[in-house]
Amino acid sequence: MRRGRGQDRHDQNAVDGTGGRIADGGERFPAAPGVHGRRAVLIGGAAVATATAAALVCHAATTAPPAIATAPSPASGRPAAQGDHALLLQVLAHPDDDLYFMNPDTSQAVAAGIPLVCVYVTAGEADGVNKIPGRPHPPADKSAYASARHQGLRQSYATQLGLPVFSGWRTELTTLAGGHQAEVNTLEHRGRRVELVFLDLAMHTPAGHMGAPALWRERGLPLRTVVVDGSPVRRAQMYDYDGLVDVLVALFERYRPTLVHTLDPDPDIQHSDLRTRIRDSEQPGFSDHADHTAVAAFTWAALIRWSQTAAGGPPPFAATAFRGYYNHHWPENLPEDVLHAKAAQLMPYGAAPDWQCGNPSGCGDYNVGGDRPLTNRKGWVRSTHYRYPGPRIALAQEPDGKLTGYGVLGMRAVRWRETPQGDFGRPTDLGGGPLAPALGSATLRDGRQLLLGLRLAALEGRGGSDLREIVVLEQRAPGGEFGAWTGLGNPETDPVRGRRIGVPVAVTARDGQVHLFVRDADQGISTRVRGLDGHWSPWRGLGGGPVQDGLTAVVGEDGGVHVYAPGRDTVHHWTPEGPAPLAGLPVPADAVAAAGGRLYYRAPASSALTATAGPPVDFPGYGPVTAGGAYLLGRDTVGTLQLLHRGRIQRAARDLVTLDGPTLRATPRGPVAAGLSPAARPWLWRPDSSTGTGTGTARKI
Repeated sequence: MRRGRGQDRHDQNAVDGTGGRIADGGERFPAAPGVHGRRAVLIGGAAVATATAAALVCHAATTAPPAIATAPSPASGRPAAQGDHALLLQVLAHPDDDLYFMNPDTSQAVAAGIPLVCVYVTAGEADGVNKIPGRPHPPADKSAYASARHQGLRQSYATQLGLPVFSGWRTELTTLAGGHQAEVNTLEHRGRRVELVFLDLAMHTPAGHMGAPALWRERGLPLRTVVVDGSPVRRAQMYDYDGLVDVLVALFERYRPTLVHTLDPDPDIQHSDLRTRIRDSEQPGFSDHADHTAVAAFTWAALIRWSQTAAGGPPPFAATAFRGYYNHHWPENLPEDVLHAKAAQLMPYGAAPDWQCGNPSGCGDYNVGGDRPLTNRKGWVRSTHYRYPGPRIALAQEPDGKLTGYGVLGMRAVRWRETPQGDFGRPTDLGGGPLAPALGSATLRDGRQLLLGLRLAALEGRGGSDLREIVVLEQRAPGGEFGAWTGLGNPETDPVRGRRIGVPVAVTARDGQVHLFVRDADQGISTRVRGLDGHWSPWRGLGGGPVQDGLTAVVGEDGGVHVYAPGRDTVHHWTPEGPAPLAGLPVPADAVAAAGGRLYYRAPASSALTATAGPPVDFPGYGPVTAGGAYLLGRDTVGTLQLLHRGRIQRAARDLVTLDGPTLRATPRGPVAAGLSPAARPWLWRPDSSTGTGTGTARKI
């Protein structure tokens, strides 16, 4: 890995250190068999537990109240709202979280003309020292350092819009919920628009504790804002828990986003000593910065409130949660050309002290200028990972041969049915909320569908319940309506550990039983099995790992059930009995696709496709691929959706963009790909095998 000894701006914000901050960081714990057929993915959640709930980002604590989960919303069957004009809204903890963790998705959306609104919760002032590598540290000035970082963001987004780096932005003061004021910067070019909204909450309390985590967990805690140099907001303000949630809900209502980007509310368990945690800027016990976790929790809490209280019912939006410092712990998944395009957006953000930007407080975050994001040993820029990997639309085929899609809009499950024109009609509501973004399905032997979702059963903050559960919805008859949502619990009995579980996958075995698998808190997998009588077995840990999320479950050519997952060392493999190691497979960077007795995946930092048990497969791109019959679906290095069949690549047109998680199904009429657009609308793409063109259009963002 090409990493130097460069420091990153978060080194000065270490979550542990002197002055009592160590107590603020985070929770503490006691110590190829042949395959065929398409990947069947079921997305699921976490357990409704009755144990004591821990705070999302907690330090030592008073006794929490008993954990209480809400009930899933029922499947109403009524028409659901449908997106109109696409708008992407991002909620970030710090200036530059979007550039490190959400690109290339964000930059591709901007290039496609999707309006972008970025909400920065903290001022990013840290200790006020804008470090210049190789020079003595300047005096601390929090207002100036925050201003310099804001200027760096303006420079980065100006270049992404195709404008000169020092382009002038329109600066305004806006009043938000509760009378809170915020700075808004706006820049437009050729019909494209970016707005930057700065809430400017302080990163630390007066006692030196981390501000956003304390605001999430403490009842009645006030947190001041930073008065940033050059901002139209000229007085400090006070936020409490309700004030921040109210402001975020009001911003969602004002902008009506169809796509929301945020961070990871439930980072992986990561055991390390104090020195390592400080070096890696991570909270005790978890693989991320505590600010990322707290701001993600506030965002999801606000999305839940918005989806439940918006006039006219749940708004039609999709959401994506991005991993943060997780990237440091797993193989790099961006090939060189994609990586350098991503790093190029950080260069004008970091800038240099000799830049003439016109801002007397500074022209960027100098410590991450130049090539330092690429040489930093932490390597955060070298990957882009999703907290909830999986298909945005689960495709099924009805008894009449038409397709049905299942997905999540407004944190509730919806169903789309294929029309006579060959596209999807308007969505109908299936409830289940609040659900995480991905949804999956399994088909029973009689043709009925099972839908599974990861449910945020409680997300209260202030020492309240914080629970996840897996829920299932069963169809009453093939092609018909559904019954009521049922909770399947969680493989982890402790609710703090239960928040770490991954996206469940499932497959129907040849004997009709449904095998459900989920990555657990120890980064192995756990399972439940639905018997032919409809009853589910208890959770059972299968061990193995450590692996990333993004499991693949298939029925092999031997008739057995097989599970594959990407590890740090190789592809990991299980049967329902436990781990079944495979010898000699290269390291995967992302999820592993399985079909026709072969496995398909990309190696770390590579655009080439690795294919086992056969001749090489030429399918360059980045990110995971999906297999369906004799077809492979993926994206090229600029994000365009592409299909491979018998050595021939077909690319979809570029006039429609798509979110992560496109899915593929082989049908008697040929392959069909499906996904969600940034407008929260479904798309279908049927490549024309005779002409090499697509009848639908899609581009990956």
